[in-house]
Amino acid sequence: MTRGGMRRRDALRTLLALAACSAPLTVRGQSKPARIGYLGPSTDTAPHLVKAFRDGLAELGYVEGRNIVIEYRWTNVGTAMTDDATLTANARELVARKVDVIVASIDPAIVAASKVAGDVPIVMLNASDPVALGLADSLSHPGRNVTGMTRLSPDLIAKNVEILLETLPHARRIALLIGPDTAVAQLYVRNAKEAAQKRQVALQVAQAPTAAALDAAVAAIKRDGAEGIVVGDTGAGIFFTERVRLADLLLAHRLPTIFANTENVEAGGLMAYSPSSVANYHHAAVFIDKILRGMKAGDIPIEQPTTFERAVNMKTAKALGVVFPQSLLLRPGRVIE
Repeated sequence: MTRGGMRRRDALRTLLALAACSAPLTVRGQSKPARIGYLGPSTDTAPHLVKAFRDGLAELGYVEGRNIVIEYRWTNVGTAMTDDATLTANARELVARKVDVIVASIDPAIVAASKVAGDVPIVMLNASDPVALGLADSLSHPGRNVTGMTRLSPDLIAKNVEILLETLPHARRIALLIGPDTAVAQLYVRNAKEAAQKRQVALQVAQAPTAAALDAAVAAIKRDGAEGIVVGDTGAGIFFTERVRLADLLLAHRLPTIFANTENVEAGGLMAYSPSSVANYHHAAVFIDKILRGMKAGDIPIEQPTTFERAVNMKTAKALGVVFPQSLLLRPGRVIE
């Protein structure tokens, strides 16, 4: 596109946004502010993701206090067995508030919302595998009341095994750390085993279904002789919400680790190669816009990640005695000093 064409496109986008902000949105035939329900983990775990979500809406002309109302419900996911009940209660409360659409962050929140939403459409921000979860018939044709973004990328775990072994070329045993035993977790186990076998490296699997199980899982990995860890984020959010404690725990056990979220590296983890959560939360506005303008969620294809992030933490590398290969450092990505 020419520079002049880009300027015209940007000007048109600005005019559309201003027009949307200046008048109430028509929702389901009624002129009123749209009401969005947001169901997520505790607010202090991801303020940057909430900002990305709001920014995405604002760029399409949806601004809180003008033409949309956002009802937030927070749940401290991953710390207690009552999370599912609390999430379901929060989702039911959003439905009672007559929201036009529910936005749900991760698998437990999405599943909880699906139980009580009825005909209220749901937009997923960071689902693992909505088909395996029974939420959609397929990614291209969801066919129900759920759409949005999935983090599912079949080759991601194999790629992370490859990067970890590139960083630890002499390693002969590594571990895969997963959360709850789900269909996605089993997919990650199969792909990780295949990738490790190709490199003639042994793979052990450790599970931490709750935050309380993290210490025992990491201790078992260390005891069984793994020289590095691949963390497989299977949608429960535990490794994300507990990212500071997990980084400290892995450093204490001197275990180099590659994560499924860049935020884990910002919290002190060694490195990550993952879909961009910020991009997912920002892009959610596109799905919300389509729904508010009359499209059925089941007719909107679920999108897989297209933006991936690479990040390394040099301070953690120094503490662990890890020297990143130049081939890794020269690739595009974030270097956290």
